Amino acid sequence: MELGLVGLGKMGGNMRERIRRAGHTVIGYDRNADLADVHSLEELVGKLSGPRVIWVMVPAGEPTQSTVDQLAELLEPGDVVVDGGNSRWTDDEKHAEELAAKGIGFVDCGVSGGVWGLENGYALMYGGDAENVAKVQPVFDALKPEGDFGSVHAGKVGAGHFAKMVHNGIEYAMMQAYAEGWELLEKVDSVTDVRAVFRSWQEGTVIRSWLLDLAVNALDEDEHLDGLRGYAQDSGEGRWTVEAAIDNAVPLPAITASLFARFASRQEDSPQMKMIAALRNQFGGHAVAKK
Repeated sequence: MELGLVGLGKMGGNMRERIRRAGHTVIGYDRNADLADVHSLEELVGKLSGPRVIWVMVPAGEPTQSTVDQLAELLEPGDVVVDGGNSRWTDDEKHAEELAAKGIGFVDCGVSGGVWGLENGYALMYGGDAENVAKVQPVFDALKPEGDFGSVHAGKVGAGHFAKMVHNGIEYAMMQAYAEGWELLEKVDSVTDVRAVFRSWQEGTVIRSWLLDLAVNALDEDEHLDGLRGYAQDSGEGRWTVEAAIDNAVPLPAITASLFARFASRQEDSPQMKMIAALRNQFGGHAVAKK
């Protein structure tokens, strides 16, 4: 089939290649002319036969909204737009409604796989009407990993991005657990090879996972991570997961704590700990460390 792909960055560029390897035609557009097959959205739409499928892989928020707005004016009834970026699920309903007014279908798709997706495939979670999903199915089949799993029609519009959001929240908590265990192992004198301990867990343990494999890779590159600063950003999806938990009164203590740990990583000198030190000194005469 033919596919129009908007956004050819680290994810989009590799996705274009994987879909082409599966025998499909992909015409890509990116604001970086060195990456693009065409020079505008208008040219992209003009090169595709109807019914068209346009897959959008641009940053969430205004870039996605602007792209959807432009496509709404360029596409025709029966065409389908897929948002494969990291949009908030609440935006999906708005985009679907905007496009439906012009007879254009909409599918939201959470994509996981990162830089390994080209060779290993991408885990896909998508939402939308069955009729629209069916028009995109050959592309889903091309992108997914080999085997029976790795791809799911999660429900109606918004379900794909909601599922990907929860996936990323779980990822936060898993990474935090590995990180805390690594720090404790590094702290004690009795464990002389923390990297070997992590490597031993890759077989036969209940905590073996791809994340553990990646942790071992990182330790192979820098055994004590001396070359890194202890600073971690968070994507919007971690915050959105916690917000959704609050809205639905679902307790997420591990995921929430892992998000807050990232906030703490950005503080060189914690204001909160200053107050705690001051209070301990006030009520108990405990020593404080002066600057």
